[in-house]
Amino acid sequence: MFSNKLKRMVEVLIILLLIIAAGVSGIFLGYNYVTSQNKRFENLASSLSAGTLVINKDTPGAVMIYIESGDDTSAIADKLKGNGLIDNTLVFTLMSKFNGFDGGYLAGTHFVTKDLSYDELMYMLCQEPEVVKITFPEGMTYQQIKQKLLDSGLKFNPDELDMYMNSPNYFVDYKFVSQIAPTDGRDFVLSGYLYPDTYNFDINAKPQEIIETFLNNMNSKLYQYEDVYARAEKIGMSIDQVMTLASIIQMESSKATDMLTISTVFHNRLESTDPSLQKLDSCATINYLREMDGLDKVWAASSSDMLRDSKYNTYLYAGLPPGPICMPGIDAITAALYPTDENYMYFCSTGDGGTAFAMTADEQAANVAKYSEFWNDTVTSTPSPADESALANEAG
Repeated sequence: MFSNKLKRMVEVLIILLLIIAAGVSGIFLGYNYVTSQNKRFENLASSLSAGTLVINKDTPGAVMIYIESGDDTSAIADKLKGNGLIDNTLVFTLMSKFNGFDGGYLAGTHFVTKDLSYDELMYMLCQEPEVVKITFPEGMTYQQIKQKLLDSGLKFNPDELDMYMNSPNYFVDYKFVSQIAPTDGRDFVLSGYLYPDTYNFDINAKPQEIIETFLNNMNSKLYQYEDVYARAEKIGMSIDQVMTLASIIQMESSKATDMLTISTVFHNRLESTDPSLQKLDSCATINYLREMDGLDKVWAASSSDMLRDSKYNTYLYAGLPPGPICMPGIDAITAALYPTDENYMYFCSTGDGGTAFAMTADEQAANVAKYSEFWNDTVTSTPSPADESALANEAG
């Protein structure tokens, strides 16, 4: 009897010792795990901060993970498993909550590798997403902007971007968009409003997000004026007409001082009661049409160019074209809003980046004769007598 009791006590003691040993071992292993993970995190954070560790699309074995706005931890775990980065979504979800990563994941494109632990994946997905920095110079057309976005590696659908550019109803929260009036023959309704600047885009940015990025910047630029809408009304124009005029001014000169006087010429013509002066006669609109046809730009429009049947042809149709022809910068917008009070009705290029202005047709003809030899003859063929006659009467 005694021996049985002793045997049971020994068994209990052994079990207790095993439990204690297991507990101590678990604590030890857990401590080592936490210590090693902390060390890995420190090394990872230090390497990322120092730039010695860079995981991007060019990293061997890199896997792209795109977190969409609104993705929760469960959705992110599914994406990680779908890309072979984790084996168990439940474990990832629980560890994320336990380690305090929930709510810290940043929407956008991230690049990770398969050798990262669950904790390290969580840490990486909380870092700033991968972006592409793109600079858009003033005067770019929508087609040029779209191509530059594609050339920079963005993965949007070009046809979908076109659709949004012609769908202002998606962007009516912007006051300047809500005031765009339907115009026959207009190319891409939102042309003119993708403000030229330097931007950071996610390579997986959706078309609507891309356009909103541009429009947000345009909105902030317009609000630098005390009341841009009141100013436009004061000069008898809508914001859309201001932007259309600014786009032509932008294409006519890159000099801010010349832009102001060029704006004056166009305003004078728009307000003229003389039918012969009511057309803007702008080579910028001709170059827009030539570009749409895949042709080179010209310094001066030829007679055949002037006969192009398009509402954008300001040699053929009076007033402003249906919409902007490019993306104007702040100097061109300012010029369109604040013309000078001079009486110039004509201008032409001096061939060296400058502009010569004239009040009469005779003065313009003299300027054309004086400066035409400096124009780029590699782009424009020698004008015929009919072309020379037309040039003498053009505004720009």
